[in-house]
Amino acid sequence: MKKIGVLFGMENSFPGALVEHINARNIDGIQAEFVETGAVHLDKPAPYAVIVDRISHDIPFYRAYLKHAALNGTVIINNPFWWSADDKFFNYSLGRKLGVAIPKTVLLPQKDYIKGIVSESLRNLAFPMDWQGIVDYIGLPAFLKPFDGGGWKNVSKVNSLDELLTEYDKSGTLCMTLQESIDFDQFVRCYCVGQEEVMIMAYDPRKPYLSGEQYVHNPDYLEPALADRVRKDVRTLCSALGYDINTVEFAIKDGVPYAIDFMNPAPDAELASVGEFYHNWIVNAVTDLVFKRLAEPVETRRYRWDALLNPAPQQAYAVASAADQQARTITPAAPAKKPATTKRKKG
Repeated sequence: MKKIGVLFGMENSFPGALVEHINARNIDGIQAEFVETGAVHLDKPAPYAVIVDRISHDIPFYRAYLKHAALNGTVIINNPFWWSADDKFFNYSLGRKLGVAIPKTVLLPQKDYIKGIVSESLRNLAFPMDWQGIVDYIGLPAFLKPFDGGGWKNVSKVNSLDELLTEYDKSGTLCMTLQESIDFDQFVRCYCVGQEEVMIMAYDPRKPYLSGEQYVHNPDYLEPALADRVRKDVRTLCSALGYDINTVEFAIKDGVPYAIDFMNPAPDAELASVGEFYHNWIVNAVTDLVFKRLAEPVETRRYRWDALLNPAPQQAYAVASAADQQARTITPAAPAKKPATTKRKKG
């Protein structure tokens, strides 16, 4: 029996619907259920062939459990190792390098630090900050938001330097970014499943969550050429990041789609939020992905650190580029030779 586990938190509709859809395929030897785990024993692998992760970004215990499960052969959707290492500022840097339009963005030092960090710990940090220079570069209004956050938590729109400083002072130990505000003509949120299947959703971030007004089902919302560019950018970003499930958000101004958020590996899929059409689409797409991952040979599922642990040449993940998206075979480099030493002359 191969078991499929769904790990989730406050969601109500998506986890149950996913379990039901997987089991409705009625394939012998495959059974989906909600994950249940207590204390994790080092010498006991998880009893799941695949786990769909929807909550470990908020629960460190779950994240450690998933890494242990992955090391012992469970396929995790999404990769818990990369998700742990990723952040939004890196995403922006990557997107820009790949040729995707990104709003002007600045990474800011933290306002406060954990106990034990003193002034001597920050000797490499330029002080005072050139706040006026930052504002002149980004422009106003702008968005102040955590560099690794999600769900619009701790996000502030600032309209002046004084507002920026006031909100920054409230950020505490969070590392923040300041990003240009795009006065968009259109806004879309795009599901991407399996780094290939893309659903473009008309979306209004100004509407409140669960208002029923954020998502609009309109297949003709974007002109065909613009929709093609959005799909291409979505696939480029998600292939480069290696996420099996993600959403990418674009603020579109004068026909240019600016990617403003694309680190959402547990994206909103609640029926009451996204509506019946998009809810059904994501449930079916993830169900198909689960069975696709089950059918793949174990040796093809490589995590990014795998080549470091195995001396044999390994096939690395394909890394997308603006020019091409061909996979590369990476052979671990031979140990570096020690540099020749020379005696240093006095004087």
